[in-house]
Amino acid sequence: MAESTVKRRKRGMSRLERKNTLIAYSFLAPNFLGFAIFTLVPVVCAILLSFMEWNGGSISAIKWVGLDNFAEIFKVEKVAEKWAEGNYFYFFNRVDLGIALKNTVFYTVVTVPLTLVCSIALALALNKVKGAVAFRTVFFFPYVASMVAICVCWNFMLMKDGPINQMIMALGINFNKSWTADSTMAMWAIILVSVWRSMGYYMVIYLAALQGVPRELYEAATVDGANKWQQFLNVTLPQIKPTTFFCSIMLIIGCFKIYDTVAIMTEGSPGRATKMLVTYIYDVAFNQIKYGIASAISMVLLILVLIVTVIQFANEKKFANV
Repeated sequence: MAESTVKRRKRGMSRLERKNTLIAYSFLAPNFLGFAIFTLVPVVCAILLSFMEWNGGSISAIKWVGLDNFAEIFKVEKVAEKWAEGNYFYFFNRVDLGIALKNTVFYTVVTVPLTLVCSIALALALNKVKGAVAFRTVFFFPYVASMVAICVCWNFMLMKDGPINQMIMALGINFNKSWTADSTMAMWAIILVSVWRSMGYYMVIYLAALQGVPRELYEAATVDGANKWQQFLNVTLPQIKPTTFFCSIMLIIGCFKIYDTVAIMTEGSPGRATKMLVTYIYDVAFNQIKYGIASAISMVLLILVLIVTVIQFANEKKFANV
């Protein structure tokens, strides 16, 4: 009797476990299906298409070309020829992929630190200050506002006779060019808009991190004679380091994927001064109708983001173990 009771209990437990498992899968299924249909399948198709030639039309027109697409975007033969002649920067100065890569890296290297610094400064200024809720809302609003409206407004302000130039000339600096039409200033216009739009969002994240810093650490630092700057360097920054790591990862990925700001404000012009990797992918895919080559460029972008992310995770682990 005792053995049969134990067996019945085990069967009952297994049925309950199966039921709970099915319920869990039923909750996960919609999200997984959405991910599979709209993310996983397109990524797999892009990987396969990067080794094929397809200029639209029927699927039967797809032709396997192997690594030819990558050789085409890197201009392997031409770059090797120029390298032999001593022109070591031909790829970054003349090849479309090299120019787009150089612009994207420059944009990322400048935008990420500026956004982090502005976000931390805003978070510190608005942390536990009376009436700061309204200012937090004001700074966060650009992140949820229409990107088209933001870019149109900034294009107006950065015009030749716009308010930004008028303020600059009021300071005695002679600058009467449209920012987005000048090959030197166009990239800085993109960076300015990106930092202005994103810093409010990351400010909110840093505010949450600052709320979690123990007050006892500041009290101990004050007793030891540390001033505000020393407290920031030795208490605040180490305590919000995980938040900084998260924000930097998200910012780098976002910078490598930038498209809308560039497409609305400059369309990659003047010349190729603001051509980015994603705008280059769009141009090749939908203007030149070369889906295989566009997919190959996408794979280059994917690999770059993966490399940067792996390096950051490795550095995070190394510093965590120190």
